[in-house]
Amino acid sequence: MGAEGSKIWLKPIFPYPALFLRKDSERILIVADLHIGWEVTLAEQGIHVPSQLAKLLQRLKETISKCKPNRLILLGDVKHTVGKVELAEWRDVPEFFEEVLSLVPRIDVVPGNHDGDLEPLTPSAVRIHQPMGICLWGEVGLFHGHAWPGLDVLACQTLIMAHLHPVVAFRDQFNYRIVKPVWVKASCKPESIRTILSRRSHGKDSMANSDGVEREQKVIIMPPLNEFLGGQPINEDGSRRGRLGKGELLGPFLRSGCVDIGDAEVYLLDGTYLGSVAQLKAFV
Repeated sequence: MGAEGSKIWLKPIFPYPALFLRKDSERILIVADLHIGWEVTLAEQGIHVPSQLAKLLQRLKETISKCKPNRLILLGDVKHTVGKVELAEWRDVPEFFEEVLSLVPRIDVVPGNHDGDLEPLTPSAVRIHQPMGICLWGEVGLFHGHAWPGLDVLACQTLIMAHLHPVVAFRDQFNYRIVKPVWVKASCKPESIRTILSRRSHGKDSMANSDGVEREQKVIIMPPLNEFLGGQPINEDGSRRGRLGKGELLGPFLRSGCVDIGDAEVYLLDGTYLGSVAQLKAFV
């Protein structure tokens, strides 16, 4: 991948659910779906789990030590509750940012659907972007996935999103169900991207917005940093047609048909290639 004469390096940090981007002196670590405060949901159901923030921080610190980034991008759902802020989040979210800012000088947040009222919990040094995402170097588009990405993000050669919590589901010979978090790498359909760019720009400068969309575009769907979360089994019936099990793929971008889900490549967190989504449907 190249931009303006300088090479962009993009690689997962195995065995962690994290991506590392490097261009010139910029070293960027990307993680998603932390869901700090998720324990509150269990408490409301009568299941009391102590705060898991220390474990989440430890996992992130291990990742940071591996790639030594000078910028951290949180790709949405930093906190867990929707439409409110729980007492546990008032405690844990500021503590999280204070710890991480001591290790990484710059933190950006691309907010997800769980990040309402996140700003009062964050230090002023943390930059919170708009939900439509951000574009790096004109080549890499980052968005959470619950809302439409911006036109500049859609036009990027590589798209990185979260929100789905992708997992694969298997059944062994004893009919036990096994679920594992995964990376998903899929191809975008240029004609669909061009149509959406034109439609969402209302015909204004649509040719400029779709410039370069003839080239091959890829989308990477990130697994969550929080290992306690459930996920969407991408290999259940219907995923070939853009549906997962009985429900639709989460988010307007995936629902639009822009992504070829059936042929998407699936990898475990340690980098093991499992096959395509279509192939893995046979093991559910």
